[in-house]
Amino acid sequence: MKALMLAAGAGGRLSNGDNSYPPKSLLRFGGQSLIARHLDQLSEAGIEDLTLVVGYRSDDIEREVGNFGAPGRVSFIHNPDFRGGSCISLWCARRILVSGDDVLLMDADVLYHTELLRRLIGAPIGNCFAFDAKVDDDEEPVKLCLRGGHPVEFRKLISGQFEQVGEWPGFLKLSPDCAAGLADKLDEFIDSGQTGQPYEEAIRKVMMEAPPGTFGIADISDIPWIEIDFDEDLRRASEEILPAIKAFEPAENSGH
Repeated sequence: MKALMLAAGAGGRLSNGDNSYPPKSLLRFGGQSLIARHLDQLSEAGIEDLTLVVGYRSDDIEREVGNFGAPGRVSFIHNPDFRGGSCISLWCARRILVSGDDVLLMDADVLYHTELLRRLIGAPIGNCFAFDAKVDDDEEPVKLCLRGGHPVEFRKLISGQFEQVGEWPGFLKLSPDCAAGLADKLDEFIDSGQTGQPYEEAIRKVMMEAPPGTFGIADISDIPWIEIDFDEDLRRASEEILPAIKAFEPAENSGH
């Protein structure tokens, strides 16, 4: 399995356009940058092949990876149009999606316990969303909607009736076929000028067009994690989530 992580964005909601602000993957918690934590956690989960899509202050990210002593297991893809949106960043990495390997797609701006990766990788279904049943009722979270335990809708703004609605933390396991299908869908988005779309919309298209039961979930509702987009997220990450990560002990029946 290959890991593919998006780390190209400028994090404008945190930086407010200040280019001296570090990339979110270099934010530090417990004395360690997010990217260093990712690398440790991927190793703990048995994945040694990571491709990073970078753009904003990419030299700083590459330097951090080099300082961490992991350049041999990390490759970089540069998105020169990183301000154009996440769809372009994922499209830049389509060679990973068509490599014929299982792909673990990850967002770089998430602080989490390694159990999240273990549970997602160990899920028996090949195409699998991490799923947190706790979700705020506003427009910010990317929502995953279930019927019969399977995803049937996936976006920030949803409508319709669903058996369960939760939050997607930015982690998705893809089989080789669905990864290649995502690459094709990204090509369609780029060719039709939909470059400003969030990459979740391309994933949604693949999910909605796939036969029922193609995608499943790994329930991570009990695992501490946070996506870092705002100043309040930074506070919560340091004061609440990091202590919870240190104290977390996976349940014996967690499925791994």
